[in-house]
Amino acid sequence: MVWHLDVNKIREDFPILKRKINNNALVYFDNAATSQKPIQVINAIVDFYENHNANTGRAVHTLSQEATEMQNEAREKVAHFINASDSAEIIFVRGTTEAINLVAYSLGLHTFKKGDEILISMMEHHSNIVPWDLISRLSGFEIKYAKVNNDGSLNYEDFESKLSNKTKLVSLTHVSNVTGAINNIKKIARAAHDYGALMLVDGAQSVPHLPVDVKDLDVDFLAFSGHKMLGPTGIGVLYGKAEVLEKMTPFQGGGSMISNVSFNKERGQCDIDFNSLPGKFEAGTPDISGIIGLGAAVKYLEQIGSNEVMEHERLLTSYAIKQMGELKKVAIYGHGYESLNSGIIPFNVEGSSSHDVALFLDNYGIAIRSGFHCAQPMHQVFKLQSSARASFYIYNTFEEIDRFVNVLRQLV
Repeated sequence: MVWHLDVNKIREDFPILKRKINNNALVYFDNAATSQKPIQVINAIVDFYENHNANTGRAVHTLSQEATEMQNEAREKVAHFINASDSAEIIFVRGTTEAINLVAYSLGLHTFKKGDEILISMMEHHSNIVPWDLISRLSGFEIKYAKVNNDGSLNYEDFESKLSNKTKLVSLTHVSNVTGAINNIKKIARAAHDYGALMLVDGAQSVPHLPVDVKDLDVDFLAFSGHKMLGPTGIGVLYGKAEVLEKMTPFQGGGSMISNVSFNKERGQCDIDFNSLPGKFEAGTPDISGIIGLGAAVKYLEQIGSNEVMEHERLLTSYAIKQMGELKKVAIYGHGYESLNSGIIPFNVEGSSSHDVALFLDNYGIAIRSGFHCAQPMHQVFKLQSSARASFYIYNTFEEIDRFVNVLRQLV
């Protein structure tokens, strides 16, 4: 069955899509960077501040109780969305970047040592490269990099050859933010576990766009950001298996992440007991409105269905690849988009920098990305200085792609 979303109805929920840029209707093709927000998410945030604003878990008065209940409901929604066993396995952070840093510092700094190895790939976002490099300088473990094929896909043979009994953790993106290539996480997690290694997945580009079931994938950690899935900026999630999180040292110290702090006169020091999950990793006042907004975003996506989102993007991407392929001087990087299911297309126009292309399109109200996309090693694979990137979501249409291609044709 070929699925078509009622995109026109969906678009009515997004106020920003009514904007005009340079006297042209906005075409937003920068969804891999951040998504737009439906009115349901905006209203949920406004409602919190207008009617329920209070700190959570810190008081017995009505407003605090309401805010705490709303926060807990959002955590339950997120847990259900990725099929976590318990909402206590959902740690709220600022985004994918902080989630990966949390694991790097809590696990890598305190557990990994010289002689240990972690395995990542050349297709990673800088957020899944830099934290490991920083911590390796302190802990002494070695970082191995799995190769990427010329078409932008992971070299599974090279990946498996770099696994060994020294491997303590595999950290890999689920979907490349440059090409949209989808990695076989279930297969990779199984291989990692065969060597006793933990599996962390950067789900920033997968959780918003395709079904993600942490039990089926059998991953130990999953990191993702709210702002890429219709939610607010500054809120994200680290999912972790409870038995793994329990053994980890907290990333930050402060209020909420402790159950007891008492001064020991005999030792002249404080005795500190950490809170149970998830509080153990959520120091200080959380982004309450962001959490509530993320809960509303999850509810919105669940009403549409992850399979429907994935199929819509597949159709858009296939259509765009075909139309763009007919333009001379337009080079598209990576291939196999028919089967990848992810709405990301990296490209360049001969004779123009990626920034020139983006600026030209902006003159017609079309927003795309240009540059490295925080993934310079991946661009080295393609021998590129930079690339333009069009990325789609649930509110994008075939008519918008036609406009996009027609403007590209003018540039060519």
